[in-house]
Amino acid sequence: MSSSSVPYAPPAAAGGASPSTGRKRRKRFSLLTRRDKLTLGLMVGIPAFIHIFLIWLPTIGSIVLSFTSWNGIGGLDKIKFIGFKNYENLFSNYPPFWPAFENNLIWLGAFLLIATPLGMLMAVILDQNIKGTRIYQSVLYMPVVLSLAIVGFIAQLMYSPNMGFINNFLVAVTGDPKWTASGTAIDWLGTPGLNFAMVLIAAGWRHVGYVMVLYLAGLKSVDNTLREAAAIDGANARQTFFRVVFPVLAPINVVVLVVTIIESLRAFDIVYIINKGLNGLGLLSVLITNNILGEASLIGFGSAIAVILLLISIGPIIYYLARTMGREAE
Repeated sequence: MSSSSVPYAPPAAAGGASPSTGRKRRKRFSLLTRRDKLTLGLMVGIPAFIHIFLIWLPTIGSIVLSFTSWNGIGGLDKIKFIGFKNYENLFSNYPPFWPAFENNLIWLGAFLLIATPLGMLMAVILDQNIKGTRIYQSVLYMPVVLSLAIVGFIAQLMYSPNMGFINNFLVAVTGDPKWTASGTAIDWLGTPGLNFAMVLIAAGWRHVGYVMVLYLAGLKSVDNTLREAAAIDGANARQTFFRVVFPVLAPINVVVLVVTIIESLRAFDIVYIINKGLNGLGLLSVLITNNILGEASLIGFGSAIAVILLLISIGPIIYYLARTMGREAE
């Protein structure tokens, strides 16, 4: 018989055992002990559980309830799905919606065009290491540590027609007691447009300090050689900032933009603490609260407004995350 007809037999494993019987299971080696795994699981699991329980579940619940007519009375078996009827009524048969939407846009415009540039200007000035810069930083940042509810309470004290500092100051200066009575001065609950402007001033007072801290941190990280190179090329301070420094602050600009948009859309505390969002101070967040916690308890309808606000807010968040993740990938 030729050698080519002899079938091939694999060599026997060491010790005479076949590969299938001689193969031994190898134990996986891990640098983490059982205690480390337990600690890591608790550190990741507890925050994840809290986040899912307090954020995602209420969000999903609001989306589901927005398609119902539930008023909170009775159990879950009383929930009746009505499709998109809440959204149809919201856009066509609910007059407060569009004024509140416009107020949110005005709030956003005031923050973007006034408060944010003012905060940037404060940061640029304080970055010059002027005398007493630490004191100025503390004073400008102080409103940030206050909640908007406290800021609203301070606004009440400042603008009150009877006890407010501004009205009393104007009366003392002019000697005319009709300042408050006639509404020529700050008539706090009498003129909707003026009320909203005064609230924006109070909210902007807080936002300026927030923006100032963000830009001040960014300015401290800018390489001084860029400024020196611009000065050698003959650029003045204004040209150096807008053509050299400001482009370098692109990541800070994105953060400030996203924070400003979110702050404008979720504004609630300051207007609700003043007069529950009435008389020209209505916002989308106030409409949500008034419908869900009001006497009628229109939970389904209020949830529909909440979903609209969520859809508007999620846009800048997705943009920020996409930009950040793309930069990390590069």
